Amino acid sequence: MSIEVKNLIKNFGERRVIDNVSFKVENGKTLAIVGFSGSGKSTILKLICGLLEADSGEIITSEGDIAMVFQYSALFDSLNVADNIAFALHERKELRKKYTEKEIRKIVAEKLQLVGLKGIEKKFPSELSGGMQKRVSFARAIVTEPKSILYDEPTAGLDPISSTLIEDYIVRLKDETNAASVVVTHQMSTITRTADYVIMLYDGRIVFEGTPEEMLRQDNEYTKQFVTASLEGPMQMISEN
Repeated sequence: MSIEVKNLIKNFGERRVIDNVSFKVENGKTLAIVGFSGSGKSTILKLICGLLEADSGEIITSEGDIAMVFQYSALFDSLNVADNIAFALHERKELRKKYTEKEIRKIVAEKLQLVGLKGIEKKFPSELSGGMQKRVSFARAIVTEPKSILYDEPTAGLDPISSTLIEDYIVRLKDETNAASVVVTHQMSTITRTADYVIMLYDGRIVFEGTPEEMLRQDNEYTKQFVTASLEGPMQMISEN
């Protein structure tokens, strides 16, 4: 088991944003976390990777790195592609002396090739399209050989063709790394193309769990409202976490 979340609770002041959430993600599988804005999706990612601390509950992960792919790539503008990807290898205390510069260059080249961007090491983020920046952020995420990969809205701001390409790379990285992956998304194509199973959150609680196929059947009032993008239903828009 690579990621297991048990009875997770998180409050922001008097508001409970995660309310007794539990789920498991096996190695080599992808879980999509979906729901309207403000449902607590991104908060769960921040709890798993340690950016936030839970009020109660338990998060169990396999030994090894947890990689986070941020919504808008979060590349360093002042660093070229190679230095962005190698950042953790240069800066993290436990990795600083593990590789020679020649070995780091080889690792960077391998990760770029894996995301279809061979030979762009010297380019800067400003010289890349949004889709290319996203793929560089994927390469940066996997440079430490993580056991778990977390994606926060990986297709946000991308055109449909670039979104499809990113979705294909999410599947490819899962297959190549055998990592447990969690994808936070609003996008139906991302759910159906990348996920093995889905949980839907509303107001911090799980209101559906099952496969993408089961979600598309719209057998409950929450999935029906989400899939049809209807204003009518049990879910009301609330402020984003």
